[in-house]
Amino acid sequence: MSGIDLKERMKNSGPKKISHISHKTSALAGLRFHFIGTGGVGMSGLAMMMMKNKALVTGSDQTDSTVIAKMRQMGADIKIGHAAENLGPAADAVVISAAITEDNPELALARKRGLKVYKYAQMLGILMDLYDGIAVSGTHGKSTTSGWLTYCLKQIGCDPSFIIGAELIQLAGSSGVGNGRYFVAEACEYDRSFLNLKPKIGCILNIEQDHLDYYKDEAEIVDAFYRFAAGIRPTGTLIINGTDPNCSKIIRRLQAGFDCRTFGLAESCDFYALNLQLKDRLYSFDVYNNGKLLGTAQISLPGMHNVANALAVVAMAVNAGIEPADILKALPLFAGMDRRLMLKGNFRGVTVLDDYAHHPTEIKASLEAIRQRYRPKKLWCIFQPHQYSRTRFLLNDFAESFKLADVTIAPEIYFVRDSESSRQEVNSQMLVEKIQNSGSDALFIDGFDKICEYLRDNVTDGDVVVTMGAGNIGKVADEYIQWLGTSS
Repeated sequence: MSGIDLKERMKNSGPKKISHISHKTSALAGLRFHFIGTGGVGMSGLAMMMMKNKALVTGSDQTDSTVIAKMRQMGADIKIGHAAENLGPAADAVVISAAITEDNPELALARKRGLKVYKYAQMLGILMDLYDGIAVSGTHGKSTTSGWLTYCLKQIGCDPSFIIGAELIQLAGSSGVGNGRYFVAEACEYDRSFLNLKPKIGCILNIEQDHLDYYKDEAEIVDAFYRFAAGIRPTGTLIINGTDPNCSKIIRRLQAGFDCRTFGLAESCDFYALNLQLKDRLYSFDVYNNGKLLGTAQISLPGMHNVANALAVVAMAVNAGIEPADILKALPLFAGMDRRLMLKGNFRGVTVLDDYAHHPTEIKASLEAIRQRYRPKKLWCIFQPHQYSRTRFLLNDFAESFKLADVTIAPEIYFVRDSESSRQEVNSQMLVEKIQNSGSDALFIDGFDKICEYLRDNVTDGDVVVTMGAGNIGKVADEYIQWLGTSS
């Protein structure tokens, strides 16, 4: 079956709209897929879901891991290291992660054999076609919102499958295979990969400038999100932020009759919040749908941005057929995602947090939420810029985003997907100087050990320390906590 086209096979295999996956005759059944780079969050989740759909999986990765061990327990044959002999003669198709290059020996052999090669995002889209797919997109909040929805659906008893870009702590993983008809996936706009997804419910949380190493400008980003919205199934629904200016541009472009539901803090939205109150420094609010009170929501995540995320969860759930009372009851049970305002603990009077924020808007929202929730005597932000290109394009916005921190400490920029020319054009010292010029206290310290040493010498009882960024800055929190726990 070399060169097999799954979309053609699925087109000819009859309808799949049955309530539970276990009752389906899957288009994937009996096919053998070879995953190159299978140990990552998305690839491993994808492989396990395909095994649930009775596909046979082989694969390889550079390093062993607990997730690979789990895949082996499910029946996958995963090799460590990349070599041509890993690709068996019985393979029907190959799936590659974004990190795999054309000189990979397994990929080179697959090309030579004429096997169909699918990128991760392409196969994710094919898999979503077997389910009632729910795809969550946006510049900010994708992981939290998709994780929140997944957890609530689990609590309600819907048992969804899911693939998310961060660990859902309460479900002990970033992906899971359920028996229900829903499949929740985080939809990433980088490389326009989310255009491979044709969900029943598509969500756009917000749209801002980002990934400017790939997109030409903001208009091109907005157009990509419009195309994502236009790709929702004909009988599907778009859930979109009704107060975001760029989302409004998309709403105006939609054809008459397109099923679109808005959410936001304004009463002009279809789903909105009124009577916001802080209880124990966390928000409660009344949720309305087109003027009708659905009930009162209480959330366990800090910050106004999580009120908006919660409204998106409610809007998606209600449009998926969930009773409003059930989703509102489940909302406060969600404790958050890994590295999203994650409380690492309180040690000797010092609160230590870890957060994934790596865009100016996210940084502002996180710092505001931290101040509201923890009321620190002094707020220390250890920020690791992520990508030279992002730092350069958004340098002035980054400088303004740290005003709610008392002290910002920046190590060197985390290198990923950047060109050498980008590395020559900006550095963390430039960012620190910009922050200082905006009137905030900031310093450049190169090296995690030196940052921990500075914290040990300067942080005192009542302070909050947050490590922030999409790279490996969380190691600073772990090392600092270890010192706090062992020192007398």
